[in-house]
Amino acid sequence: MLAQHADPGDAGARTGYVPVEAVAAAGARGSLVNHSEHPLPDPAIEDVVRRLRNLRLVAVVCAADVGPARRLAALQPPYLAVEPPELIGGDRAVSTARPEVVSGTVEAVHVVSAKTRVLCGAGVHDRRDVSRALELGADGVLVASAVTRAPDANTAIRELLAGY
Repeated sequence: MLAQHADPGDAGARTGYVPVEAVAAAGARGSLVNHSEHPLPDPAIEDVVRRLRNLRLVAVVCAADVGPARRLAALQPPYLAVEPPELIGGDRAVSTARPEVVSGTVEAVHVVSAKTRVLCGAGVHDRRDVSRALELGADGVLVASAVTRAPDANTAIRELLAGY
């Protein structure tokens, strides 16, 4: 389980914020960082990634396209997810609507950080979307609405992973 967001800064008297320590205390294995629905400035992203790493939690840093992905890969997060905001929660997967974003991100990230694995998000609904993302060089996918909106989340996950 990943948290949807974590805030920079120390834990303490910070009402309304989610410090990394709270993510750990809740039992999450890590957090999304810089999702397009909750973007952070670069220094905050760097702080959250560092704090997650220090607590041995996973950072999945999100980027809208190739340029931000290249820049954020310098932080060497374990995962970087490319998700064009206009496709999030929609009916078209980035792997089919904008395949050059996926392949370009894979190339850009791997030039900067051989350790960072690239995930493809935004509009991933079925195993064809997963297959196409992998063909374009992504190491995996990041899904939310395809699972959370499904009548049975476990069935949705099994269908996405069928054949892998």
